[in-house]
Amino acid sequence: MSTESRLRNVLTIAGSDPSGGAGLQGDLKTFSALGVYGTNVITAVIAQNTCGVASVYPVSPQAIREQLEHLLSDVAIDAVKIGMVASRDVAEVIADVLRQQRPRWIVLDPVMVAKRGDILVDDAGIRAVKEILVPLADVITPNLPEAAVLLESPSPAILDEMEALLPKLVALGAPYVVLKGGHLRGDACPDLLATPNGHQWLPASRIATENLHGTGCALSSAITACLAKVPEDASAEAPEQAITEAKQWLHYALAASHRLSVGKGRGPVHHFHAWW
Repeated sequence: MSTESRLRNVLTIAGSDPSGGAGLQGDLKTFSALGVYGTNVITAVIAQNTCGVASVYPVSPQAIREQLEHLLSDVAIDAVKIGMVASRDVAEVIADVLRQQRPRWIVLDPVMVAKRGDILVDDAGIRAVKEILVPLADVITPNLPEAAVLLESPSPAILDEMEALLPKLVALGAPYVVLKGGHLRGDACPDLLATPNGHQWLPASRIATENLHGTGCALSSAITACLAKVPEDASAEAPEQAITEAKQWLHYALAASHRLSVGKGRGPVHHFHAWW
């Protein structure tokens, strides 16, 4: 089988979600929906549902290392998405293993702030994400509160404030930054994309839905899947096109979320909107 015709293998390193909308369960659905083969390494067992998070049980750094090393010794991974990392020790383990067996693409979703505004990671974990994992990543996908936590600054509330924050995020070391505008007020919620060639707005209209559970996980895992399919000899604009494709997929997944009936809180997006 030729390199270009084989199905791409991708990995999510993330916490669990029993309701299936976020975390590694949501990531695996996204990977399947976008036509790549998903694998996973679990970083935390989380008791949560569509109404919120009850408790977090971190997996030990040694168990995470063993999961990663055994998987990567066997499966050729084209792209990896890193989600919830709750401690510096875990960040160091992930970085150590991925430096030794680096996939072509690394996407970091800095999961630090819950939808309801709760900080999920302690100060040491936040510094680890900023100092260890962001420079390792090719793409980071912070929302506005997460960007504010990373930079120890107020959360942007308007477009000009997003633009002012972007160079500071780029300076942390990742060549591509997707600063998500979902927390802005109003009918529009554009994202701001930084690339090695400059920055651009990625326009989006707000979809009237409460089914927002796992949207951040879905976007970052969709970007991972789309990047994995980028050919080795693709043009320099190919990563931007992959990110745009991922955003479009999420838009339709949100628009179709009303077809699901999952939980009493904020339901998930419809990962398989194009399939069923």
